[in-house]
Amino acid sequence: MNTPVIPDDVRAFLQKTLIARMSVIDPDGYPHTVPVWFMLDGDAIVVISARDTRKVGYAAANPKGAITIGGDSDDGGGYLIKGDFSVEPDPGGEWLSKVTYRYEDPEQAAKDVVAWAELDMITLRLKPRRVIKVV
Repeated sequence: MNTPVIPDDVRAFLQKTLIARMSVIDPDGYPHTVPVWFMLDGDAIVVISARDTRKVGYAAANPKGAITIGGDSDDGGGYLIKGDFSVEPDPGGEWLSKVTYRYEDPEQAAKDVVAWAELDMITLRLKPRRVIKVV
């Protein structure tokens, strides 16, 4: 039987609507880290983004990256999740809607989903290889 990459206690922590920090590698070999909204999909972490952002281009060129979630003194620590990103389409804006409604109240989310759909939104999917507790 395979052990899940993301243990149950970490999975429960990832249900919180915290802002994550996504890190990918730029062409000069340095980390490019930006705040993102995320959602768990099985063992993958899904991030929404406009296609023309640096993070998307960097992830497409080099899939190695990480997401850090939590770590503030009031949330009991956090997690560094290392893995490989894939850049995927978001047909019909399914993930755009799910993630936006997760972070915003319904009225604002409805407005933003419509506005952002015009930006050629895609998903970045992190397939975890390692989960590290950080305090």
